[in-house]
This record gives sequence, C-alpha cells and structure tokens, in this order.
Amino acid sequence: MSGWTVAEQLEPSAAALFADLDAVFALQGEEITRDTLSEVLRVEHLGRRYYVKRYWGGGKGLRRYLGRPRVKAEWQNLKHFAKWGIATAPLVAYGLERQHGKFARGAVITAELLGTDDLGVLARNNDPRLRDARWVDTISRQLAKATRVLHDHHFAHNDLKWRNLLVNQQAELFFIDCPAGDFWSGAMLRRRIVKDLACLDKVAKQQLSASQRLRFYLQYRDRQRLNASDKKRIRQIVEFFEGRE
Repeated sequence: MSGWTVAEQLEPSAAALFADLDAVFALQGEEITRDTLSEVLRVEHLGRRYYVKRYWGGGKGLRRYLGRPRVKAEWQNLKHFAKWGIATAPLVAYGLERQHGKFARGAVITAELLGTDDLGVLARNNDPRLRDARWVDTISRQLAKATRVLHDHHFAHNDLKWRNLLVNQQAELFFIDCPAGDFWSGAMLRRRIVKDLACLDKVAKQQLSASQRLRFYLQYRDRQRLNASDKKRIRQIVEFFEGRE
C-alpha cells in the first residue's frame, strides 16, 4: 500500500513544496546525514527550516522484504510519542511508495524545533549547563518521566542516545529520531528496557555524578528508594556495554 500525507495545518506554499514523494525526492538542501538506507536534508522555506528524511531502503536484513519499513516505523513512533504526551518534533508530511508489493521509497518530514541542541553536542562541547545541578535535575525529571511512559506502554526506543534528545533554552526536552522503536513483551521487553537505560547511562557516566545518575533512575522508577529488583537492573545497566566499548 502506498500513500502520502501532509499536515492540514501546514502553510499552503510549504504544503505545495512537500506535495508528494516526487516533489520531496526532488528537493535540494543541506545534507545532514547519509547512509546506505536513507539521508537527512535540512530545507529552508519562508524562514522556517524542515528536516527531510528520505528512505530508499526498508531496513536492514529481513526488514528489507518483510514487516514494517523503517520510514513507516519512524512516523508511527513520532505519532505514538505525541499521543502519549512526549514532546517531539512536529510531523509535517510522511508516506511511502511500494512497487509490486515491495518497499520502494518513503520520507518523513518534521519541522525544526527552534533554538534546540542535542544532548550529545552539549556533552562533546562541555556545555556549562551540564554543571548546573538545577538544570540537570529539570532535564532529568523530564527524561525519566518520558522514558517511563514509553516503557509503561511496553515500548522500547532501541536507540535512546543523548544525540536523539533535544533541549531548548527553556530547558524543555524533546525526543526525535526513533525508527527502531517497537513494542515488546516479556523477557524481550525487559532486555530492551535495560538497553534503553544503558544507552542513556553510557554518556551520563562521563558527564554526571553518581548521585545524579542514581537520582535519574529513582525518578524513572517514581520512587524514593531502590528495591532488590532495582539493584539487579542497575547492575545490568552498568554491565550492558562492558566488553563492547
């Protein structure tokens, strides 16, 4: 099934710019990233910038032929975030095209979140905000709550890295870029939860104090003290990347 959707509230000339997949794949702009399956362009129109992610591969391995293409996963996951009250980039347009039942190409377009930086950039630049305990606690609480909401819905992000988290000058947090997120159950969900938390902690252990990291976990669990299962999971989080870094 093929289809293309443009947000109803989009300004008319921008809607015309992103009218269909032919128009989107003809766009030129600043290349942000590119890999074997996709590319991201930044396109400016009437003073507003948009991020255009174009896919020509459905995914890695069997996903190229079976299951949900990455582009569809990305727009569906952004919709889940918005539905669950998790701040994310506004969806502008999205869709895909199939040929003979096989994924051919697709795209997701989001509007720029003004005045934001990703947490990975802040870490690399030793941003002074990371030394401000009050600012860290404000971001930590938002991140803990949003991550708990994901996991309470049996959803794991699967790439919950600092670079996929944006913050603005008002210390508001936004989730972006989640083509690998999905719903899980049982042991697979527990494993994916540990991975999400370990991805966050991978940079946190270099930038934050042990007490700040522990406070984040308690905020995530929405409790004041650790129990036995918490202690077990924390060990799993800390050990998750051992031997792989």
